[in-house]
Amino acid sequence: MTEAAPQPKREHNSLTAAAEKRLLIWLAGRMPARVNSDHLTALGLFGNALAGAGYALAGRDPAWLHFVNASLVVNWFGDSLDGTLARVRNRLRPRYGFYVDHLVDAFGALFLLVGLAASGLVSERAALALLVAYFLFSINMYLTTIGIGVFKISYGLVGGTELRILLIAVNLFVLARPVVALAGRSFLLFDLVAWGGAAGLALVTVRSAWQITVRLYDEERLDG
Repeated sequence: MTEAAPQPKREHNSLTAAAEKRLLIWLAGRMPARVNSDHLTALGLFGNALAGAGYALAGRDPAWLHFVNASLVVNWFGDSLDGTLARVRNRLRPRYGFYVDHLVDAFGALFLLVGLAASGLVSERAALALLVAYFLFSINMYLTTIGIGVFKISYGLVGGTELRILLIAVNLFVLARPVVALAGRSFLLFDLVAWGGAAGLALVTVRSAWQITVRLYDEERLDG
């Protein structure tokens, strides 16, 4: 009999992790039996698709940003609860869940940023830079999971939930002031956020890549 491959250790130390875990377990215990993890994963993707559509419509009427925020809550509910529901019900499918969940995350990010770029609230270059930085960050995270057996759900105090909260806050700021003055020049607020997010993700990715490369080199050093 072949032994099952060891499952990666999950690291989740974000600011809201402990409270979120208690809430998700409480919600999972009250989900109807007919609802399973696949339904919730699909709901999470649907939430991001709705948010992307809301961003595109916000180019005509910024009030659609309220719809975007509501859609991000839908995304959080589906994306965060699917794995917890599987664990609470002891219906785990680790490889399937890992693959599908993170493929859905990639499409979700694409929906969000394409919709945002279509709105005119951000420049296409800034949106593209953030999308590329996110994909490179994700690739490094998945390779780290395979390489050292640790799946990092958060980096420092920041995880997916904190990023959603930040995005909701930015949407509310954009409603009041889509353009800001900085050093005597005017900038789209979303441009500053997108370029800052891309730079932050790039720095985290490079730092992590260097650390993991050095660690794996030392662990598999070829003497002589």
